[in-house]
Amino acid sequence: MKLIPRPEYMNFLKRYQDHHLIKVISGVRRCGKSTLFYLYRQYLLNHGVMPEQIITINFEDLAYESLCEYHALYRYIMERMQADKQADKMNYIFLDEIQHVKNFEKVVDSLFIKDNADVYITGSNAYFMSGDLATLLTGRYVELSMLPLSFREFSQGMTGDMSLSEQYNTYIRISSFPYALQFQDDSQAVEEYLSGIYNTILVKDTLRRMRSSDTMMVESLMKFLAANIGSLISPNKIANSMTSAGRKIDNKTVEKYLQGLKDSLLIYQADRFDVRGKQLLKINAKYYLVDPAFRRLLINDTGRDTGHILENIVYLELLRRGDKVYVGQLPRGEIDFVVEKSGTREYYQVAESTLLPEVLERELKPLQSVPDQYPKYLLTLDEIAPEADYDGIKKKNVLRWLLEADS
Repeated sequence: MKLIPRPEYMNFLKRYQDHHLIKVISGVRRCGKSTLFYLYRQYLLNHGVMPEQIITINFEDLAYESLCEYHALYRYIMERMQADKQADKMNYIFLDEIQHVKNFEKVVDSLFIKDNADVYITGSNAYFMSGDLATLLTGRYVELSMLPLSFREFSQGMTGDMSLSEQYNTYIRISSFPYALQFQDDSQAVEEYLSGIYNTILVKDTLRRMRSSDTMMVESLMKFLAANIGSLISPNKIANSMTSAGRKIDNKTVEKYLQGLKDSLLIYQADRFDVRGKQLLKINAKYYLVDPAFRRLLINDTGRDTGHILENIVYLELLRRGDKVYVGQLPRGEIDFVVEKSGTREYYQVAESTLLPEVLERELKPLQSVPDQYPKYLLTLDEIAPEADYDGIKKKNVLRWLLEADS
């Protein structure tokens, strides 16, 4: 299997190597966390670290099931660490999918206080770094939120000679999960692989965490969200729509299930930002899937709503670039994305095409009404006149933009 270099993530690990901080990698199942650890361990070995200085445990491997009791885990690690008299030799400890260990934070905290322990942990759930753990480790950790392959990374892993648009169509067809590239020419294998990932996340990371057995209701909610990518909705609206469709549910239950789906990293919520008032709005939000291919899996509707699928991909890319991403609310109209980045702000409109004058006018209008001078972008799939400048609003071909490395 070809391993795809992911330098942004690798550089994060290199940057914090040997720093007295716990390195936390969170991300949806099968997004590449274990492979990232593997590549990083190879880097360490190639730069003077000895094999005996590395301790690796993957808690999804049945061989380590006995270590899911935190006392046993701590003893196992201590028995393999370099002795205190060799404190100048750092021990690199990798704990993969650590959410399977109850009270694992006690082990991590105990390792943190040792001068010769450099600790790296991963988890497939947002909740594994919430509540008591985040409080306990405040000021002691740095977190990297990992996503499946970007379009740029996916393109690097593809085989065959394809145009940019053909690569994009393949990307949204077979998904952004790294291993799906092995099934580039096998549609049935792609469907089975995606179904396996989706069902595992739904059962193990969502329903089990929520202690719910109502699989059909949660799946109905996921299908509703998939069909309404990029639409402003609220729990009350979701409850009313699902109830009208014959799936009776109240808004409190919707809120609970939405939180569970966000915690399992299946979906992301983009809140509204009042561009004029410069504050977050609590009512209504947009929801995006961690992989747009899940939309096809859930509602089997490949020919419609391609604009919102593109919007989903742009949203995820903005997250990859380390940004806080909101939906921009104006007195009259909406901006697809407002990005808060390093003390500055950027604005993005996303459209399939703006070759028709009336469409171009409609897409530019929200950006033109923003009173500040922060950068403004219009991203489209247009191959004819892909770039332009409209009084400071820069139009870019979105596929070329996706191939750019974050500056």
